[in-house]
Amino acid sequence: MSTSDDLDALAQEELHQAASMEWAQLAPLIPWGDTFEGVSPANLTVQLSRSYIWAGEPGGDILCEVRVYLDEAHFDYGAKRTALIRKASR
Repeated sequence: MSTSDDLDALAQEELHQAASMEWAQLAPLIPWGDTFEGVSPANLTVQLSRSYIWAGEPGGDILCEVRVYLDEAHFDYGAKRTALIRKASR
């Protein structure tokens, strides 16, 4: 598995987890983000960054962004995935 494929696989897995939170849980925390160390499927030590921001107007949909990269020097060369967490219409 190439490093790029490895980072992509982990980014997709992390996005699935990050986007599983409910809008009502996240809304009071926006904007929010965190970076932590993890291990990729190919056993590489990587940085995982997860952030949540308003996709447009505050109180609307939430943009979830996940990045996986080897280290700060390689931030721009890592994998990035995004998803919208939609506000439920009432």
